Amino acid sequence: MNTELKTEPTPQHNAKAMQAPLSGHSLDQGAVGDSRTEHTPTAIVYCEGNFARIDGKTANGLIRHSQSYRIVSVIDSTQDGSDSGMVLDGVINHIPVFATLQAAIKNEPATPDTLIYGMAPSSGKLSPTDRGVVRAAIADGMNIVSGLHEYLSDDAEFSALAASRGVTIRDIRKPKLSKDMRLFDGSVAKVGAIRIAVLGTDCAIGKRTTATVLARALNAQGIKTVLVGTGQTGLMQGARYGVAMDAVPPQFCCGELEGAIVAASDAEQPDVILIEGQGALSHPAFCTSAFILRGSQPDAVILQHAPKRAHRCDFPDMAMPDPLAEIALIEAFADTRVIGLTINHEHMSDAEIAAAITNWSEKLGLPVTDALSRPAARLVGLVQEAFPDLCQKPGVAA
Repeated sequence: MNTELKTEPTPQHNAKAMQAPLSGHSLDQGAVGDSRTEHTPTAIVYCEGNFARIDGKTANGLIRHSQSYRIVSVIDSTQDGSDSGMVLDGVINHIPVFATLQAAIKNEPATPDTLIYGMAPSSGKLSPTDRGVVRAAIADGMNIVSGLHEYLSDDAEFSALAASRGVTIRDIRKPKLSKDMRLFDGSVAKVGAIRIAVLGTDCAIGKRTTATVLARALNAQGIKTVLVGTGQTGLMQGARYGVAMDAVPPQFCCGELEGAIVAASDAEQPDVILIEGQGALSHPAFCTSAFILRGSQPDAVILQHAPKRAHRCDFPDMAMPDPLAEIALIEAFADTRVIGLTINHEHMSDAEIAAAITNWSEKLGLPVTDALSRPAARLVGLVQEAFPDLCQKPGVAA
């Protein structure tokens, strides 16, 4: 293991998201162009008390899809002994949940390479209990990956211990120096790929999951698609292009995202570039959606909404917006159009999902689907209806 204390960027403040378990559909690990090999690092995801809940957004995402790491287990004492796929999506994935780090390590033939901090608490910081687990993992010779606003590589105790054990600490949200950041220059307008941003009516509402499912489905149809990440979970999962938007000074947000999109276009020559959304344009606690719209200049937007969510995450006195109002705001703010609505089915039965899809489709005059409970072909159809020149090609995963 290498001794360097690595630091890298990633996403959005308060980022937390999950859809309630609904059997029949889940993302496999490495679903979007699986580049994992037998040498892919193994990882345990720490998510004490929060797996399959909103604050467990990062763990939930990594269990559904991970290219950078082969996830071997989850730590959450409240789900001890469970299969993580059954807990999250009602589908067995053979990734067990353990109560402690020691039990998770003991289950493997060799100590896993990495401990990933799999929660997105609103504080953005470690609890005293969390510190003990991170300390123990480093002592056991494991690398650490964290998406917190608190940079663990700057912690004197952790950095000294990591150096002594010859392991790395990777802070996904830690930005590069301002002198190395990029200002917006308009070059995104020359990108030939269709650019689609997946935005939402709230934070932690499933934008990244929907974007991941859509990217996989489009690639499977031979429509070459690249997903640009804008948050810590997407970058942990292995997004080759992206930036942690909420860790970048506002002056550079649009330029850094534009740079990631241009790089993806130049290197991959895709048909479609999907841009992961953050927060919500109407949400007063977040400004990232505005930067995403400005920096990506999207040709279209897909909006994610949770019909049963009564109020914004962490804001019990702030009612959820109506999708009609959010669509009007998006289309007034940017030169783009909303081409469809996707449902986060938290707290919904299948019958309620079906009713919501019908009702919202009639109300909005747009196609509506659910990325996890309905066939992915419906997502592809939503895009092809808006862009009929995107012909369906023989199924080749790109």
